[in-house]
Amino acid sequence: MREVINISLPSAMAKTVKTAVKSGDFGSTSEFFRHLLRNWQESQLLSELNESRMELAAGKGKVLDSLKDLR
Repeated sequence: MREVINISLPSAMAKTVKTAVKSGDFGSTSEFFRHLLRNWQESQLLSELNESRMELAAGKGKVLDSLKDLR
């Protein structure tokens, strides 16, 4: 299911989006913003992963032998 979200952009940003779509980099304005959102989500996950790695390296994490250990 899709949901419509409307946003307001400064003219310069709107022009950037339109130029990217017109040049063929993206098929639509929606595709442009989906791409940005996916990149942001990936960045968030990588940040969490790096934080977990640092905790493990500092001895603060716990390595599970099994998913049953999550309980």
